[in-house]
Amino acid sequence: MSNSGDPFLQLSDSAGDPVAMIETLVKTYRRQQMPHELFEALKMQIRVRLGLPILGQEEGQPRPEEIERELEKALLGACREVGTMLIRGGRIREGWMYFRPTGDTAAAAHLLRQVSANDESLDDLIQVALHEGVDIELGYGLLLQHRGTCNSITAFDQAVAHRHYREQRLAAGLLLDHVYRELQASIVADLQRRSPSSAPLGSVEELLKQYPDLLTGGAYHIDTTHLASTVRIGRVLEQPEQIAKLCELVEYGRRLHPQYQYAGEEPFLDFYPAHALFFGAIRGRGIPQAVSYFQRKATEIDATENGTGAIEVYVDLLDRLGRAGEALEAAVQMMPADIPAQRVAPLLIELAEKAHHKQPVLDFARRRGDLLLFAAALSLPS
Repeated sequence: MSNSGDPFLQLSDSAGDPVAMIETLVKTYRRQQMPHELFEALKMQIRVRLGLPILGQEEGQPRPEEIERELEKALLGACREVGTMLIRGGRIREGWMYFRPTGDTAAAAHLLRQVSANDESLDDLIQVALHEGVDIELGYGLLLQHRGTCNSITAFDQAVAHRHYREQRLAAGLLLDHVYRELQASIVADLQRRSPSSAPLGSVEELLKQYPDLLTGGAYHIDTTHLASTVRIGRVLEQPEQIAKLCELVEYGRRLHPQYQYAGEEPFLDFYPAHALFFGAIRGRGIPQAVSYFQRKATEIDATENGTGAIEVYVDLLDRLGRAGEALEAAVQMMPADIPAQRVAPLLIELAEKAHHKQPVLDFARRRGDLLLFAAALSLPS
C-alpha cells in the first residue's frame, strides 16, 4: 500500500536515513506552502549535511571556521527561500523579516513589485518598500497614489530626507509630477467653470501667460502649503525637465496673494524669489545674481545659530553650475570648525573628485587633526 498521501508514514519509512527523511519534510512543507515550518526543516537539512546534530544541541560549543561559514551561507539561503514564499503569499512584513539578514534588497524589491496593492497588502507594501527602504520609488509612489499629498510630504521628511540623494530624487520626482499634474488639472477645471465653452490647454507656465488674471482676488488652485513643500523638497532634483517644472511652480507661487506666500528657512527666507534665483541659475538664467545672492547668505548667516544650510546651498549651487573647484574652496573655508567630520567629509571628498584637486581637503583635514578624512583624501587620484 502506498504511503504517498500520508507524510507521517513517509517520514517513518525513511527513519533510518536522516537525509531522506528531512528531504521528505522539506518537500512536504514546500508543497503545503508552510514557510515557518519550512525554515525549521531547512535548518535541520543544513545541519545534517554539515554533520551537526539535527536540533543544534551543541550550541555554544566552538565549531571549525569552515563549518561556521557554510552554516551561515546555507541559513541565508533558507531565509531567502522562505522570505520569497511569504512575500509571494502576501505576507509581506513576515517575508521581509526573513529577507533582511540576506541583505538582498534588490531581490526583495523585485518580489514586492509583483504583489498587487489592495486593501490587505497596501499598508505592508508601503511599510516595507518605503519605511524599511527596500524600494523607495515603489513605496512612495503607492503612498502618493493611495494616501495623498499631505501624508506623502510628511513621509518624505520623516523617512526619505535622511537617505541617499539618489533615493531622495526618486521620491521627490514622484511628488513633483503628482503636484504638478494636480495643479495643472485644477487650473483647467477652474477655467472651464469660468467659461464652459473654453478648452484650456498647456503647461502651468502657458496657462499663467494665457490667463494673467488667474490668481486675482486671492484665488489659488492647490493647497499652498503642499506647493511650497514640493518646491522645497524639489531642490534635490537635477533633471532639466524637473527643474523646468519647479520653475513653473515657483512662478505660480510668486503670483499668489501675499498671505499664501509663506516664509522659508534661510537662505530661502524670501521663499519664492530665492527659489526663482536658485532654479533659474541651474537653468542658465541669472547666474551672477544667484551666485552673489547665495554667497552673501552663506557669508552673513551665523552658522552656529542657524546651522550650515546657507553654506551647503551655496556650495551645492556652485557644484551644479559645474564649478566644483570653487565649491570645494567655499566648503573648506566656510564650514565652521565644530561641524562633525562625518557630516562634511562625504561632501568634500565628492567635490575633490569632481575638481581633480585634493589638496584643499588635505589641508582642511590637517587643520582639524582628522586622520580619517586625511587618509580618504590621500586615496584620491592625483
